[in-house]
Amino acid sequence: MLELVAAFICLTTLLTFVNFRFIGLPPTIGVMVTALMFSLLLQGLSFLGYPGLEERVQQLIGQIDFGDLLMNWMLSFLLFAGALHVNLNDLRSYRWPIGLLATFGVLIATAVIGSLAYYIFALFGWHVSFLYCLLFGALISPTDPIAVLGVLRTANASKPLKTTIVGESLFNDGTAVVVFTVLLGIAQQGETPTLGATALLFAHEAIGGVLFGGLIGYLAYLMIKSIEQHQIEVMLTLALVIGGSAMATELHVSAPIAMVVAGLIIGNLGRNLAMNDMTRKYLDGFWELLDDMLNALLFALIGLELLLLPFNWLHVAAASLLALAILLSRLLTVAPAIVLLRRWRTVPRGTIRILTWGGLRGGVSVALALALPLGPERDLLLSITYIVVLSSILLQGLSIGRLVRHATRDEPAPAAGTAHH
Repeated sequence: MLELVAAFICLTTLLTFVNFRFIGLPPTIGVMVTALMFSLLLQGLSFLGYPGLEERVQQLIGQIDFGDLLMNWMLSFLLFAGALHVNLNDLRSYRWPIGLLATFGVLIATAVIGSLAYYIFALFGWHVSFLYCLLFGALISPTDPIAVLGVLRTANASKPLKTTIVGESLFNDGTAVVVFTVLLGIAQQGETPTLGATALLFAHEAIGGVLFGGLIGYLAYLMIKSIEQHQIEVMLTLALVIGGSAMATELHVSAPIAMVVAGLIIGNLGRNLAMNDMTRKYLDGFWELLDDMLNALLFALIGLELLLLPFNWLHVAAASLLALAILLSRLLTVAPAIVLLRRWRTVPRGTIRILTWGGLRGGVSVALALALPLGPERDLLLSITYIVVLSSILLQGLSIGRLVRHATRDEPAPAAGTAHH
């Protein structure tokens, strides 16, 4: 296993170097594109007479439990790192659109995408039960915080827009995972639980995640406040994420939601009241480096997964239709929330367009698809999910920066005293 980890890290580093030196795409997208090219090169070499090469790499990649690796570990690290830099006051200011999009938005998207998927699959002659279509809706509905954060760093988005997009993408993962877990439980048990039992499970996972994240985040804050030693303080944040994720899994509460809450506490209370300048510098440097490395590993893994998937052109056609259905559901969830918000505060122009197009899908969706029980439905949904994620990151990810610049080009400059911090 150690050899596999070493080989994968070396390969990812090489792909990162190739992108930076020769291609110049945004880091996360560039690594995925180079990994994709590497996958296609291996398939080409196999076709030209090196039959053992592709099988050997497939065998190695097959040993990685992508679902467990992402959902239980990488996602916790990445969400904590993302939440560290989110201002709690900003988040509170935009709590209504964020709250609506991260809860009701996910539920509406699950229902709309699931219903449209049922008819699209039937159109191609695939008989997928409505429950599995809803599972597909749940796994593809969350916007990916990792992809979104990576792209927003390079796009000059306004503060309200950036806060709304980042806040939503940090929290809707947890909601989607909970919805997916409930639906998967129904599929595996073969019977529909009562509304009360479903609501209880949802509350246990989601509210339990918030309370647990708040508790461990506040304990870590108190420990950091009691010392002045930057190495130990940074180690405490690392232990918080590793230990907190493991404990959340044992307690059956949402680890992603817990890590977002803990990250917000350390990034706000901890940064402002418990750390000196030296600690802040080391903490930011450590988590930014870890964030960039894990991003590169995640997107390289997504690119290499192509080697493992059953694939044909019908999948591409169906995925193209479903990508349109996903954009439609995104518009249906974003527009009401923003129209409602306009009654109380000024919303930057182009917000609905940017939020709709900026709802990138990523590794979370692939990981949830891999968690589906083995069978023909899993193979089909995994292939479709992968193609949708790939097109979302490549098409939307590479053009969202241009859309943000275009939508905000004619915006009046902020008045004195309201400059963005």
